[in-house]
Amino acid sequence: LPTTLCEIFLSEVFKKNSIDSLDQETLFTINKFFENNLNVSETSRGLFVHRNTLVYRLEKIRKLTGLDLRNFDDAIVFKVALMVKKYLSANPAKY
Repeated sequence: LPTTLCEIFLSEVFKKNSIDSLDQETLFTINKFFENNLNVSETSRGLFVHRNTLVYRLEKIRKLTGLDLRNFDDAIVFKVALMVKKYLSANPAKY
């Protein structure tokens, strides 16, 4: 993919560089949530946190990014955006 297209996509999805303000714990939580197929109960058990703690974290992500990861469409957009960001990090000046 062309770098400019990837950057435009990321700027549309993550307003004001909201992805850069996510800490490692939050990114780990998001990845676990995706691994557990958006299942809040399974993810909270896997993270050894109370279900409400996970819901609070997901709500914090929603406020920051505007994407509710419990919603499948938003989760897909977020996952693709993470993949694009990873791609850009691995190939900084390919195009």
